[in-house]
Amino acid sequence: MPRVVHVIGNGDHSFLYNEEPRKGLKLGCNHIGFEVKDKFASCIVDYKFMDALTKGNIYLPGQWILGFRPKHWMEMNPQFFMKVAKHVKEFYLELPHYVANYTDFNCGHFAVYYAVHKLKADEVNMYGFDSNFDFNLNSVSDFNLQSDRGGANNLRLADNWRPIWQQIFREWKDVKFKMHHIHDKLKINKDDNVEVVVYDRKNIKSDITKGRPSEVLSSFDQVSDA
Repeated sequence: MPRVVHVIGNGDHSFLYNEEPRKGLKLGCNHIGFEVKDKFASCIVDYKFMDALTKGNIYLPGQWILGFRPKHWMEMNPQFFMKVAKHVKEFYLELPHYVANYTDFNCGHFAVYYAVHKLKADEVNMYGFDSNFDFNLNSVSDFNLQSDRGGANNLRLADNWRPIWQQIFREWKDVKFKMHHIHDKLKINKDDNVEVVVYDRKNIKSDITKGRPSEVLSSFDQVSDA
């Protein structure tokens, strides 16, 4: 039986995960926008999120898989580490050779790479990875953390992030990657092991208005050429 992993990102369309029951292991990126009761773990890669956890601005139940910078944060904040040690499933420090630094390796990259490298997934389903389809870097985390979503910074991030996805898919050519979205106009080359699962906007059952910004609704009526 194939080993299936579902990675729930922070983009506007992460709610597509809720369109039907999902069998397999579930990984969340940072603090996702809804509850997944059988979530395997949450993946965290940046200082800003760790700072929010430490200050109690964000509550993240369950197990955590922490990257290089969260590990460094714990080393600098040993009392906090002792307080939350029961949540720490592991520190995962793998950085693919084609990624220049940990800054370019975002939480989505981290979670998907963990799924294929550590969990040995045969199939990875991806929800809320909107920046691969549109010039849209909105994140559920923005509700709790301030981020620079200006046009220049978004362009820089998209230009850094998209090529890494291409490299991950090509490195793991025997893994099936299924990207769930409302259209199939990927902004990266689509290799044979990548499939886009497209949802008919008229038939989507998930409550996209719950806890979501108004821009999400307007995005259903337009497709970016970015």
